[in-house]
Amino acid sequence: MIEAQGLTKRYGKKLAVDQLSFQVRPGTVTGFLGPNGAGKSTTMRMVLGLDAPTSGHVLVNGRPYVHSTAPLREVGALLDAKAVHGGRSAYNHLLCLAQSNGIPRRRVDEVLGLVGITAVAKKRTKGFSLGMGQRLGIASALLGDPGILMFDEPVNGLDPEGILWIRNLMKALAAEGRTVFVSSHLMSEMEVTADHLIVIGQGRLIADTSMREFIEQNSTAYTLVRSPQADKLGELLRAKGGTVTADAANGGALRVSGPEPAAIGDMAAEHGIALHELSPRFASLEEAYMRLTQSSVEYRAGGLGALPGGQGGPGGPGAPGAPWGAPQPGWGAPQGAPPQGWGPPPQGAPQPGWAPAAPGHPYQQQAPVAGGPVNGSEA
Repeated sequence: MIEAQGLTKRYGKKLAVDQLSFQVRPGTVTGFLGPNGAGKSTTMRMVLGLDAPTSGHVLVNGRPYVHSTAPLREVGALLDAKAVHGGRSAYNHLLCLAQSNGIPRRRVDEVLGLVGITAVAKKRTKGFSLGMGQRLGIASALLGDPGILMFDEPVNGLDPEGILWIRNLMKALAAEGRTVFVSSHLMSEMEVTADHLIVIGQGRLIADTSMREFIEQNSTAYTLVRSPQADKLGELLRAKGGTVTADAANGGALRVSGPEPAAIGDMAAEHGIALHELSPRFASLEEAYMRLTQSSVEYRAGGLGALPGGQGGPGGPGAPGAPWGAPQPGWGAPQGAPPQGWGPPPQGAPQPGWAPAAPGHPYQQQAPVAGGPVNGSEA
């Protein structure tokens, strides 16, 4: 079990984690959610003793993790898949970890097979793709067969087969009674993986609840109704106090809030109205999450109006630009002729946006880098 009490971390004037208290219990997959900059990674680092809290404390199985005499046998963590010496092979990387924690050599082969990278075990990790690096990081976390697993964005770079595999792996580990603590921004994946959620924003706890309760408390249930007599049914439902809107995303089906599905069905039967669909709906985890955390988002992207030369125009964000669909300067040149401003510059003159490789060198474009991911890697 992981227990945090009043956990606070300050970097100078920046308060990264603010009086955070929670428990991560065994036997469940606990999702750790929050916007960028919310303090998730900092919290995970404090659990592992990689960062010291400014105040408060966090315990792993009743004591600080730094006091563990066999750390990899107690907690397996994947926080940064790139934290690997690029000159080492995957096998030697795991072997070093195993030997430092008194783990038998045979366990290295077991986890390599478990994560599916036996075929590239002797290759240097600097040639691994992001997905292969993730698999190696997961192998490192599993190496000591620990009772607590912590994963920060574990599906980054994985292909669909890999995502399904890690989802089932986390569920299986929790079913064995282990503590599984996973942070991710992929709401669709968390919705089908996590049993419990801890949500933070700007370093503070926002929610600590089950997945089902989180969605129900932060969304509005409705019933999707499809009928060839939708207009008549809609009028009847409004007369009974229901809220009825046409759902354009579902071909104009009625989105009904208020009456229960059974009551809607009874009303339709009473008035001889045929129903083609009558299904209760809840918001997705993503919708519920966005609603709850909208006031805690620290970094917001600008709209398309902020793009130079786009809706914002060359004058900067918010400045008027060319209407959508209007030709840009230089467009519409005669067949075979370069658009205005295109073509090579005069001999020795730099092209806009190019930079010299070093002082005194002529302007030239960087040549493509040869090479690629190792065979069998995931793009």
